[in-house]
This record gives sequence, structure tokens and C-alpha cells, in this order.
Amino acid sequence: MSLLNVLFLCTHNSARSIMAEAILNHEAQGRVDGFSAGSHPRGQVHPLALQALEERGVSIDGLHSKAWDEFAMPDAPRMSVVITVCDRAAGEMCPIWPGAPIKSHWGVEEPGRLAEGMADGTARQAFNTVLEKLERRIRRFLELPLESLDAASIKHELDVIGRMP
Repeated sequence: MSLLNVLFLCTHNSARSIMAEAILNHEAQGRVDGFSAGSHPRGQVHPLALQALEERGVSIDGLHSKAWDEFAMPDAPRMSVVITVCDRAAGEMCPIWPGAPIKSHWGVEEPGRLAEGMADGTARQAFNTVLEKLERRIRRFLELPLESLDAASIKHELDVIGRMP
């Protein structure tokens, strides 16, 4: 398989899916392109998500909260893989994605919910913990010999990665 387009989905597209998009684009070095969207986008990215990315040297240029409908349009980039990162989005009725992409679920905690009512340093740690989990999974995904795997094998590997702690 050549270059893959990967879409990360979350309900609000304000933290987890945004962080996954940024990490994938940072780590993949052009081999894979990452995107993100939400079923009910919040319209803004959580500042602590952006801070966590910047602290790791990951570019936050162009990151913004957007609806998943954008990627179901005929002129949108064709997705090879769609990964839900929250349980709520995984259970929602998704649009019909052009090209029938591979789908997987990588549920991770909502850092904004974890951080509610916490002191600033503890709230930042909640975002860093989620970011580290996404980094481990994305790095494992990028270690796969994607060029030589068929769709069923990629799906299997994505599902295994989604169960990683």
C-alpha cells in the first residue's frame, strides 16, 4: 500500500483526535497523512492539548476543530483508515466514507474530563498521559510494514494496537 490517509474521530474534536492527528503527521514524515474530525465539534482545540503537543516539539499549525462531514464529501481527501478514539464516537452512526476505509477503535480517556477541577499541573498531566498513550499506539502503527500488508491485516493490527495499554 502506498501513502495512507488516516482520519481520527472523536465527538468534540478538541483534544484526543487533534493530538492523534498532530502526532501522526509529526512521526510519519510524509509516509502517512493524519486528519481529525468530530461528530459534534466544539469549534476550538483545548489549550492544554495544544500545550502538550508544543512541549513535545509537535507542530500545532493548522490544527482546528472540524466536523466529520467534511471528510464524507466527494472532493475530500480519500481516507484509507478511520480510527475512533472515544467510545461515544465509536457508537455513533458515522457518515458513509468514500472508498470504504479500514475502521478501528482506539478508545482513550477524555483528558478534558479527567482534568476538570484539577490544579493546573495535574490537569496538564492528564493531557500528557493521554498524549503518551496515543504516541505509543501511533509509533506501533508506523512500525508496521504498511506497504506489504493487505487491508485485512492492517485492520487486525490496528485492532491489536487499539487494545494496547
